[in-house]
Amino acid sequence: MAGRIRIVADPIGSVEVELIDKNPRTLEAILKALPIESRAMRWGDEVYFKTPVDVGLENPQEVVEVGDVAYWPPGRSICIFFGPTPASRSPTEIRPASPVNVFGKVVGNPKVFSRIKDGDRIRVEKI
Repeated sequence: MAGRIRIVADPIGSVEVELIDKNPRTLEAILKALPIESRAMRWGDEVYFKTPVDVGLENPQEVVEVGDVAYWPPGRSICIFFGPTPASRSPTEIRPASPVNVFGKVVGNPKVFSRIKDGDRIRVEKI
């Protein structure tokens, strides 16, 4: 099950995310919950937001890459990574607060998410 979803927020317009099959339970739960509307929060160079999804860890990653889109089970949130976080141990490492289930990759430049501020409306939808 591959494909794409779209993330929409006023400061950035819309950005597509290429879906990755490595966490099928997570991906299925996210897709079933769409569309998801929430308020963005920032944590370093990460944007995250609450979802109605409730899935446990699945092939969790402690370190991710620029552009990774993941589900964070403790916060029931989707996370978009575009650079280091406060938990990163070097200027090039991207470390979530705790392990995440990566399910997608931003198509294009993920640095556009740096324009999103706490409280901005954000929506995830099917394409």
